[in-house]
Amino acid sequence: MPDTIFQGLFDTSMTEVISVSDFLLCLACSLLMGLLLAATHMYRTHYTKSFVLTLALLPAVVCVVIMMVNGNVGTGVAVAGAFSLVRFRSAPGTASEIGVLFLAMASGLIAGMGYLGFAFLFTLVLCAAHTLYQRLGLGAGKRAGLSKTLHITIPEDLDYAGVFEDIFPEYASSWELTQVRTTNMGSLFRLTYDLTLRAPGREKELIDKLRCRNGNLEISLSRQETMASEL
Repeated sequence: MPDTIFQGLFDTSMTEVISVSDFLLCLACSLLMGLLLAATHMYRTHYTKSFVLTLALLPAVVCVVIMMVNGNVGTGVAVAGAFSLVRFRSAPGTASEIGVLFLAMASGLIAGMGYLGFAFLFTLVLCAAHTLYQRLGLGAGKRAGLSKTLHITIPEDLDYAGVFEDIFPEYASSWELTQVRTTNMGSLFRLTYDLTLRAPGREKELIDKLRCRNGNLEISLSRQETMASEL
């Protein structure tokens, strides 16, 4: 009984069965790589507990799936189709989160194929590169902090076409109206601008001038928002 408990019901004498020791070794290595990836992602980034937990377990999940496929092309195609149907029941992730998920899946795939040395080498190199890029601030140049998204509400009788064109040049080097929508039962317009400030520290002065123009209605200025389609 102990010798057959881990055999499949449809296995034949020609089927190569993975030993329990090899299975546990690959699974343990995948869990260690998952912990390393999770710790690397937590370094100088915003994260949630659920995402870190998923990231720590994902390499092991992928590893087991690949081991169960065990060279069967038909089963591999079916598994790939099943993975393509998986959707997270949460808000869309950032580009960084999507990238690290692919990294976790790749490390689990390599481990599942039995190349544990390559799996660890791949994970260590990518984690080191991730940490190095975070410390260097790659992509976070000085001008990145000047890119803002402005939401401003105006009354319906105020023509929004060029209404702030005389204010923006003093505070912003570039600006673009990206969205117009009605609010408050159609009695107000809510405008969204993407703009690049000329210098930091002048946000309050800009907002004060805009308040005088829009009748002291709601205004918000925040870090530039990223559209989901850009990920």
